[in-house]
Amino acid sequence: MNQQVLEVVKVGIADFNIAKHPQTIMTAGLGSCVGLILYDNFSDIAGLIHVMLPDSTMARNKSFKEGKFADTGIKALIEQLEFKGVRKSSLKAKMAGGAQMFNVKSENEMMKIGFRNVEAVRKQLKQYNIPIVAEDVGGNRGRTVEFMIDESLLKIRTIQEGVTYI
Repeated sequence: MNQQVLEVVKVGIADFNIAKHPQTIMTAGLGSCVGLILYDNFSDIAGLIHVMLPDSTMARNKSFKEGKFADTGIKALIEQLEFKGVRKSSLKAKMAGGAQMFNVKSENEMMKIGFRNVEAVRKQLKQYNIPIVAEDVGGNRGRTVEFMIDESLLKIRTIQEGVTYI
């Protein structure tokens, strides 16, 4: 792996951004949240969104950060990538997160936010015909992810489990 990275673009909770090689792009604190990378093999650009909740209908008021929700955030990230010249038809996805961070005894699906986030992201990607190339979702541990654009490689640090690459 190439170790001469110039800059890491950091994406906060409920936010998204794009990066261009030689930058990498990362987000930390993925518990029930999902970190979704959108990239292609033609440009040196990738986008990352830190999805906090499945659906913008959950918003308490009209003004909210687009990146907070799978439906509004993924759409906005795709638009930003297209603005930079990336073709939507060539996008691929990798994702991590969606953990069940708390022991929920209830069968109430509303409490299973990690699972619901993963399903919401999958639904959005299917609508846009974007294939999921690799994923590391579920479980009950937090993750930090960093995407190496030139290698299309997602580095995942999982608490108490170490580092994997997908």
